[in-house]
Amino acid sequence: MSNPILQLKEATIYQDKSLVLANVNVEINKGDFVYLIGKTGSGKSSFMKTLYGDLPLTEGEGHIVDYNLKTLKEKDIPFLRRKLGVVFQDFKLLTDRTVNDNLLFVLKATGWKDKSDMEARVEEVLTKVDMKTKGFKFPHELSGGEQQRIAIARALLNNPELILADEPTGNLDPQTSVEVMEVLQDINKNGNTILMATHDYALLLKYPSKTLKCDDNAVYEVVQRKS
Repeated sequence: MSNPILQLKEATIYQDKSLVLANVNVEINKGDFVYLIGKTGSGKSSFMKTLYGDLPLTEGEGHIVDYNLKTLKEKDIPFLRRKLGVVFQDFKLLTDRTVNDNLLFVLKATGWKDKSDMEARVEEVLTKVDMKTKGFKFPHELSGGEQQRIAIARALLNNPELILADEPTGNLDPQTSVEVMEVLQDINKNGNTILMATHDYALLLKYPSKTLKCDDNAVYEVVQRKS
């Protein structure tokens, strides 16, 4: 019996009081790599925000990494986010500190205490994204692709059960997008579950996987044709 990391049943998502998505039924299991596609304004970001507690789920059922989204309290949100890794389109790195200090900041904020444990973890995640030698640099000294690798490393810090990547290649050129995608593919092969919102249909063709589409206030699975 599979144990879903994410399960939504008849969930309806609102942004303020506007209906965004209705009667959503989605299940993601451990180890899955799932795309979320759809036009701008189709509800991808609202879907993601509901999953990490930025938008409340008021109708239907929702469970994510052992949290009930329907009964999620404000005080639970930081703990939910520790079990999730979130990667944003615009990196969201702190510009006034080095890569290492960006990552140490997150570890301190999420309860790590031992300095040597923290430094070892930072080195570990930077190695995973092939950025081990860049820890002393500031974000502005890195290319967009390198900054996104750091953002992925940051998402891995607390061994998340699910990584939510919201348009992670949206600001990158095609070649860099492929490089970042290779990093995400490797992480997925190592057992991390990933849900990735994207506009980049070239990546779907190059790395086919289960695909959900937001369209007309609904989310449904797209059956990919075999080439």
